[in-house]
Amino acid sequence: MNDHLSSCVLNKDYSKPSGSPILVIENDRELAEEIRLDLEAGGHTVQIAETLTEGLRAARSGHAAAFVVDRMLQGEDGFSIIEALRGEGNSTPALVLGGLTSVDERIAGLKAGCYYLAKPFNVRELTARVEVLLRLGGDLGVVRLRVGDLEMDLIDRTVRYEGKLVDLVPREFKLLEYFMRRPGQTVTRAMLLEDVWNFQPPAYTNVVDVQVGNLRRKLDPTASRRVIVSVRSVGFKLMADH
Repeated sequence: MNDHLSSCVLNKDYSKPSGSPILVIENDRELAEEIRLDLEAGGHTVQIAETLTEGLRAARSGHAAAFVVDRMLQGEDGFSIIEALRGEGNSTPALVLGGLTSVDERIAGLKAGCYYLAKPFNVRELTARVEVLLRLGGDLGVVRLRVGDLEMDLIDRTVRYEGKLVDLVPREFKLLEYFMRRPGQTVTRAMLLEDVWNFQPPAYTNVVDVQVGNLRRKLDPTASRRVIVSVRSVGFKLMADH
């Protein structure tokens, strides 16, 4: 985990971020289009601005639920957009894209009031991070979930169990996040299908059981701990005191 990120234990639920308007401030048209297509595939609407002036004007309109901003815009510093907006009291969550990977660069982003994603990146990761920011809203301090020996970093998208890094694919990460927001709560298969897979359940499918089984094995390869338990004929539960 990155030490510069604050932590917070969350037990409350958050509304789905789908359908949110996103402002992308990016002067690389090819990259902007790639980002737009992936965000729209996730159900969001996207507005693109190519310059700092256009971006500030669009951001000040108040229509966007999140900003994606290039670090360098034709010689202009993308951080300056965020700093200007924060100075005006605008707390819309923001993700800045840049070519530097140093800790100092990420810290500069936090001081400017945004998060930082280093290039090159996969647009699916960008979309996932934007959706986390939408769930968190303007609260830059809430970036980690903790349940017992499980810790999840929502921005870096990492999971540790008993201090060891757990390698999860995106669907497993989303599934575990769902459980970690509801520790000790019985979660039905229908809830998981609707909220994690985003579809109404058919008469029968074993996709949830298969994915939960995979997640269990990754968290506890020896099956020596009761991390996620089955609730007979109902669903599953993440044990809060494992």
